[in-house]
Amino acid sequence: MIRQELDKLELPAEPGVYFWKDAEGKILYIGKATSLRDRVRSYFAPDVIKTRGAHIVDMVFKATIVTYEVTHTVLEALILEANLIKKYKPYYNTKEKDDKSFNVVVITKEDFPRIILVRQKDLDTRNKTVTLPRLGLQNCKYDAVFGPFPSGPSVREALKIIRHIFPFRDRASAQKDKEAFYRQIALAPDVSNSEAAKEYRKNIGRIKLILQGKMQSLIKGLKKEMTEAAKREAFEEANVLKQKVFALEHIQDISLIKRDLERSSGEEVFRLEAYDIAHLSGKQMVGVMTVVENSNPNKNEYRKFIIRGFDKANDAGALREVLVRRLAHTEWPYPNAIVVDGNIIQINVATEALKELQLDIPIIAVTKDERHRPKAISGNAELVEAHKFAILLANNEAHRFAITFHKLKRQKAQFGNTLKKQ
Repeated sequence: MIRQELDKLELPAEPGVYFWKDAEGKILYIGKATSLRDRVRSYFAPDVIKTRGAHIVDMVFKATIVTYEVTHTVLEALILEANLIKKYKPYYNTKEKDDKSFNVVVITKEDFPRIILVRQKDLDTRNKTVTLPRLGLQNCKYDAVFGPFPSGPSVREALKIIRHIFPFRDRASAQKDKEAFYRQIALAPDVSNSEAAKEYRKNIGRIKLILQGKMQSLIKGLKKEMTEAAKREAFEEANVLKQKVFALEHIQDISLIKRDLERSSGEEVFRLEAYDIAHLSGKQMVGVMTVVENSNPNKNEYRKFIIRGFDKANDAGALREVLVRRLAHTEWPYPNAIVVDGNIIQINVATEALKELQLDIPIIAVTKDERHRPKAISGNAELVEAHKFAILLANNEAHRFAITFHKLKRQKAQFGNTLKKQ
């Protein structure tokens, strides 16, 4: 297909899903878009082979027509894309990566189901179980699976949007010491009694409708429930339903739009996570994670860790603890590469931790001199060459953040000791 043929289609500047098809009408590729017009046009950008790959250039060459389906929101486009990829299994979608590495949303089969994001490889579809040791799941029965979703970060953002409307349990909020906190911030349901369980089952059913791509049917059903509640003079219930309807009709999917615009401009989000450990002779040991996306720090996603497994200096052991704890958070986007402060020891520790968790993420190490200045970068040579500035920035941010956090922790400890003496 050539650009001149595309211009005749008059694609709308609305969200939706597009289909690249060959001369026989066979679907070659399915994608989602914030703006169908801008997204499809981006396939003819001069740097498309660099940003999308040779296989996508090949797909465009073989395609003769583009069709589309408009959706109300980017969230609906994301879900429709996943459902259509599952239905049609287009060659150039599955060619992008191994089917087993795609993300799927799983709803567990429990009294108070959890909703979690996992890889297809973690599913036993014959026995309808999911096994993910780092999340505490061992042959856990599941009730439903949705996906595959090509973009992990996008589906995580989608789940955040859904969760603010219909709170659900996930890995973190299912932990007893965190359950109350998540309930207080309205991200997890009440699990205290049978009536709460009944209401939660309703919400799980509503979430299923969203993930099935039946948003408009859900809104229609909620409006009917709202009218019936008002007739019974159950005004509080009617008001809650009214708020849900309003939220669904005015979904704020800005985060999804941001990611889609980055992809439309040919700029994929390249996420680096850097880790560092700080302590004073093994005391007040802490670890941190910093995030750099497309060479810009994303300070909203920086994380702090108080080291629990060691009471004396053990930088390698502390790094392993931090990585294991961080990577258990599947609701956080996984990085394209991990940056550690050190040398082959830290690389080996990080590699072993990832291997145990069955994750394949490149490890890059920044080695410092006696004045703590970078003197060498080890790891994938192509990644290092392409992202050297971002790697050094992430590493420097991790060192600064770790020192700041450690000083704060020491000051709090000293203040506490002073109070005890008084």
